[in-house]
Amino acid sequence: MSPVLATVALYSLIIVLGALAGAVVVVLNDRPTHLVRFLAFAAGVMLGAAFFHMLPEAYLGGGWWAFALVPAGFAFLLVLERYLVAHAGEDISHGDTMAGTGHSVHPGHVLGLTAFLGLSTHTLFDGIALGSAVEEGVGGMALLAIVAHKVPSALSLASILKTEGRSKASILSLSTLYGMMVPAGALLYFLFDAMLQFESLAAKALAFSAGTFLYIAVSDLLPHVHRHGKDQPGRNVLALFAGLLLMFLLARLMGHPEHPGH
Repeated sequence: MSPVLATVALYSLIIVLGALAGAVVVVLNDRPTHLVRFLAFAAGVMLGAAFFHMLPEAYLGGGWWAFALVPAGFAFLLVLERYLVAHAGEDISHGDTMAGTGHSVHPGHVLGLTAFLGLSTHTLFDGIALGSAVEEGVGGMALLAIVAHKVPSALSLASILKTEGRSKASILSLSTLYGMMVPAGALLYFLFDAMLQFESLAAKALAFSAGTFLYIAVSDLLPHVHRHGKDQPGRNVLALFAGLLLMFLLARLMGHPEHPGH
């Protein structure tokens, strides 16, 4: 194995373990108030990821035209939930009992799957960026930036999956698969960099995913926190702003691993 591939493999393992660590925090915590707070934090992380990370990257790669896909992503999830499947927020208010929380929920698995796909899309292109960075000799900085982003994102994903009533094994499996998007993206870079326009593709995918993130945060996570977190509203608001602040600081202090072509 070449030194570059060995480095990418090592960095990918670190990132996958980081993603699992974020998920384990949620899986091992069964207190209902903590899960509501995790969801408030997850809403902040998803809003911050959309505004401070995904939209700026979409603009850099595709200009203003990429932003047309933001409302498309929002509308897609709106139609999917409201008209094609039962809305998760309505199910939560009068459904089955959420495992380990005491709140009621119908495990439709729509939001969890959408969050997983959106986060995985972002992570796939982070893997492409990691492959490029390692090849250019600056992989260490890319590793730090990606790990710093993926741990809170994995915690957010696990919180959403747990709210849907998924089993611990399912949460950990999806979190592992989410982390594995990094080596998958790096492999795509090494195999197809000369053939594909990664920059343009990334801009469109990230803009669309940002729209779905905005929908999940404002239409499902925050209403759920409002309904089930009335006993400690102040702490839940702090958790929301903690997620936003964390993503803002990561964007300011560490920046983004540059995608090929920037």
